[in-house]
Amino acid sequence: MKLTQHLAEAKDTIISFEILPPTKGKSIESIYNHLNSLMEFKPAFINVTYHRAESVFKKRADGTFERVEIRKRPGTVGICAALMNKYKIEAIPHLICGGFSKEETENALIDLDFLGIKNVLALRGDAAANEKFFNPHPHGHKYAEDLVRQIVSLNNGTYMEEDIIEGAKTDFCIGVAGYPEKHIEAPNMDTDIAYLKRKIDLGAHYVTTQLFYHNPHFYNYIKKCHEHGVNVPILPGLKPLTNKKQLTMIPRTFNIEIPMDLCNEMNKAKTEAACEQVGTEWLLEQCRDLLKHKAPILHFYTLGKPSVIYNVLKQLF
Repeated sequence: MKLTQHLAEAKDTIISFEILPPTKGKSIESIYNHLNSLMEFKPAFINVTYHRAESVFKKRADGTFERVEIRKRPGTVGICAALMNKYKIEAIPHLICGGFSKEETENALIDLDFLGIKNVLALRGDAAANEKFFNPHPHGHKYAEDLVRQIVSLNNGTYMEEDIIEGAKTDFCIGVAGYPEKHIEAPNMDTDIAYLKRKIDLGAHYVTTQLFYHNPHFYNYIKKCHEHGVNVPILPGLKPLTNKKQLTMIPRTFNIEIPMDLCNEMNKAKTEAACEQVGTEWLLEQCRDLLKHKAPILHFYTLGKPSVIYNVLKQLF
């Protein structure tokens, strides 16, 4: 089922989760162990992130080094298929521009269509670990809107090979990213939302936001989006804060602010368990406020801390 259909048919707020593929060498059981307790809350879907290859230098026998490409977290498509099979649930893979050619993207979309996957999240992706700025694949997309355009083309039966006549049409529901505190590379919020509007006009169906810890940012963002003519569903992304290191790491990584009250409470905590309790209580209050404001969905970035999200959901429902 398409995400937009889930939202249209839902009588109450929907729950959903996002997970990382395990690092290479780990089994699918690590994903199941991560999710099993959370399935109690009957999520409508689970997002699975995609990760580009990274360049590393390996030492040769003669003492020189060679540059090789490795993918530390493969398996997004396979994980989606496994989740659908095990839990009978919708899985939404991320698709990214970075590190992928247009042909590789088309082939991935064909695989997803054959698996019966109806939803994708189209993202530009981050710069490579060894690069300061994003550089696209030589034969890939530079912007997320170009990726959206390719998915829409395939939905219309238009393939890269011009000799494919009357190609089979896919039917993907397309999500894109939104930034309640502005994308780090955007000069201002209005410009950032104008870029978002272009993706919606091209055919994207919904927006999933970057994490945030101050709900008014999300409400103001929705208001701004509506002023710019962005009227598709906007889903709030939520992630628990669970340790003091994140007070500096998260703002630096995601270009977001952490409210002073949350900082103060986290700094008062003396133990790891106390830090998690602070994060649990803050996320719980965020969720209660979002429910009060009729948020259509609570989308949780689980990323290593399913127990915190479980405790929040147990108190909510």
